[in-house]
Amino acid sequence: QARLVESGGGLVQPGGSLRLSCAASGNIVSKYVMGWYRQAPGKQRELVAQITRGGTAIYADSVKGRFTISRDNAKNTVDLQMNSLKPEDTAVYYCAADLPPLTYWGQGTQVTVST
Repeated sequence: QARLVESGGGLVQPGGSLRLSCAASGNIVSKYVMGWYRQAPGKQRELVAQITRGGTAIYADSVKGRFTISRDNAKNTVDLQMNSLKPEDTAVYYCAADLPPLTYWGQGTQVTVST
């Protein structure tokens, strides 16, 4: 039943920043683990960052120090602030909600980092 809608993707130059936002249905952000994943051409989908109900965040090693995941329970949104972007960050980024036993996915938003 969870519905997730991502926004904020686009084209940026290396070193630039983007902020992705995931709008969720049913106040699920406050109740479940939320995450951002990405999938680049030729690669499998991989976890970028996640945030628990208690606010604990984890990050892929490749984005530590550059990306920040945050949660706004009142707005029922999960954001991913991406700084110091690199070409290897180019991918489709997906918001995900872990509602055991299922994981729900947004439609994805394209992030392209290129000169």
